[in-house]
Amino acid sequence: MGNSSIETRVQELAERVAIDHGLELVHVEVAGPDNKPIVRVFIDKPQGVTHDDCSEMSTHLGTILDVEDFIHASYTLEVSSPGLERGLYKRADYERFSGSNAKLKTRQPIGGQRNFRGRLLGLEGDELLFEDRTNGRVQIPLDLITKANIEVDVEEELRRANRH
Repeated sequence: MGNSSIETRVQELAERVAIDHGLELVHVEVAGPDNKPIVRVFIDKPQGVTHDDCSEMSTHLGTILDVEDFIHASYTLEVSSPGLERGLYKRADYERFSGSNAKLKTRQPIGGQRNFRGRLLGLEGDELLFEDRTNGRVQIPLDLITKANIEVDVEEELRRANRH
């Protein structure tokens, strides 16, 4: 079973476990060599995930993975929060974080540019509307985005926190 089919199966199982625990499954990835893969699962919830959330998810998902036994190698299971600069993977992520600062990379250049930094403006059909710091407003087809992350301005967040 290749890493992509393992990833798909883990995603299905992790989605069910996350729902059962009131969590959002953000992303699943399988990395490393076939003989010792690392299965990474990123979870979230509105008030942020705790160590206990990660531990419970790891215990329950690990048990299911062991019972299902479709990873034919000794693997490492890592369950964590997506972090402050969480990745954007699904259409719903771009909708949810509209208005946020982000950085992203595209498979091929758009207007001579592959790396973008700026603000998510929302979706229009299958394209992301993005206010790029360098070139202004651009429309980026979702299927061309290879990597996207929220970009947190720590100084701005501290200023905002101090005002409250």
